[in-house]
Amino acid sequence: MDARIHYCQPGYALSSSKTFLIAFGEEASFAEVKFKILDASSKCVFEGVAEKICRCDYTGEFLYRGDFSAVTAPGQYKIVLECFNVASHVFEISNEWLAREAKANIKSFYYQRSGVELPAKFAGAWARPAAHLDDKLEFHPTMNRSGIWNAHGGWYDAGDYGKYIVNGGVSVATLMLACELRKKSEFVGGASFRESFEQPVSLLDEIRFELEFFLRMQDDDGGVFFKVTPYRWDGFVTPAESDALQKRYILGKSTSSALNFVGALAQAYRVYANVDAEFATKCLKASIRAYLWAEQNPEVDWPHNTEGSGGYGDPDLSDDFFWARAMLYRALVETGDAAGNAFADGNAFADDNTAKENAAELLKRIEAQLPADMEALLPTYGLQWRSTQNLAWFALATMDGKWTEKARMAFKYTAEEILKLQKEDPYSLSIRKFIWGSNGDIANHALTLYLAYEWFGDAKYRVAAMEQIEFVYGRNPVDVSFVTGSAWSSPKFPHHRISHSDGVVEPVPGLVVGGINVDRQDTHRNPHYLGDAPGMSYADEQCSFASNEVAINWSAPLTAALLLSISSLP
Repeated sequence: MDARIHYCQPGYALSSSKTFLIAFGEEASFAEVKFKILDASSKCVFEGVAEKICRCDYTGEFLYRGDFSAVTAPGQYKIVLECFNVASHVFEISNEWLAREAKANIKSFYYQRSGVELPAKFAGAWARPAAHLDDKLEFHPTMNRSGIWNAHGGWYDAGDYGKYIVNGGVSVATLMLACELRKKSEFVGGASFRESFEQPVSLLDEIRFELEFFLRMQDDDGGVFFKVTPYRWDGFVTPAESDALQKRYILGKSTSSALNFVGALAQAYRVYANVDAEFATKCLKASIRAYLWAEQNPEVDWPHNTEGSGGYGDPDLSDDFFWARAMLYRALVETGDAAGNAFADGNAFADDNTAKENAAELLKRIEAQLPADMEALLPTYGLQWRSTQNLAWFALATMDGKWTEKARMAFKYTAEEILKLQKEDPYSLSIRKFIWGSNGDIANHALTLYLAYEWFGDAKYRVAAMEQIEFVYGRNPVDVSFVTGSAWSSPKFPHHRISHSDGVVEPVPGLVVGGINVDRQDTHRNPHYLGDAPGMSYADEQCSFASNEVAINWSAPLTAALLLSISSLP
């Protein structure tokens, strides 16, 4: 009988739980399976018994669970099933693998930079010249607007060369969440951070690169353009080749892009206040202007143009209004008397004499709306670009005020629901369907659990969060560590134009691919999925955009969860 070992392929943390799954394609009569843990010299350091748990509905596998948490010495190991002549690849027990993955994930955003050179000094084999400067863009023909606009910089959103405010907003906000909670982390950085080959910028510097693009996307009236797009989809060409082949345009505006902008820029005020006060104030002023525009324009539709870029259409903006209000409320409260000055500069319609009164009125107006927002929009299991209210709850949970305890308890309740779902699933997942970008969902659920651990200190949240991270890194039914460059099984052919046009055999490292996706929207491209079962809906092929594309909103929650996991280790 054939057996497969599903395990976290890069490794396990020293003092954390260490579990794996053994999968059989048909039901076995035995109730338990013996296993051994061998060290680098093939010496047996642990013998254990994997117990039968269940048949997995979404894979058809019959699963056994093994536990070797007693092994805590750092080193290289492998799992061996002697009775079936099966062994895992070598993995490590250490805390360093988490740090390596955090660095790689942060640097993946650097590789997604648009409009600037990536020199070999920092980018190594993946160096490339500046392209897509986007500093003299025409407006898309559908806008009926003349002139040019500077939308330089920012990150490519996914496997294509589009740049978006919606989705960019939730991504950058998720990363700033980690910066808020881990200000002293070696990865977050600040004014004293020094460049190195391994990590050319700190997380704060990398986030700022995206935020500066956001600031350039604000129109003169305070509204915010939606995206930068080519006229049609690029082939698998380099950024420079794309630049030579077709024009790029700016497209928008919309209420959704304005609200994403408000939430991200208001959060940036807190994150950068002690690093670069001038930049922080600039972000707050821009946030106020965008919020006032959104108040006056609450139903401006997103641009329904998807000829060369994603749609990111969202018919319900109540969660985005909640996010924008809560983050701006926190910023205005913490700004205090300076809020009047920010309002005077931020509101094109305010005169200086009434600036303080207008700022106070805005604060009062937002405060009056927040209780209804909280009543209507409880935290979700995890953030999505369509469901952003968790960022609002995070804002309220991290400020001193009348709603702090309520917000933290809301996260605790949500975390308890996640735990219940995990206990029902053989892979310890809390998702109930593998959708497009399922790895992003899984990472976001892990992040919610870490927030509960942050505020309540119960180890069960930390343990459960790590189980979800381990799924992403290989303890899954397709035996793939879903981050490029992280393990022997990592994706080699992601749906990523840069990786398939740069002449480098290995893909750009640190990128999170979407993962298992039961809807298989790319079957017309004939990818070779690993099986017919829902849980086998993955193909490591360039054509599989439904399972193997990369995206910043999947990388951001995993990066944040890794940063919180490192400092939460027992």
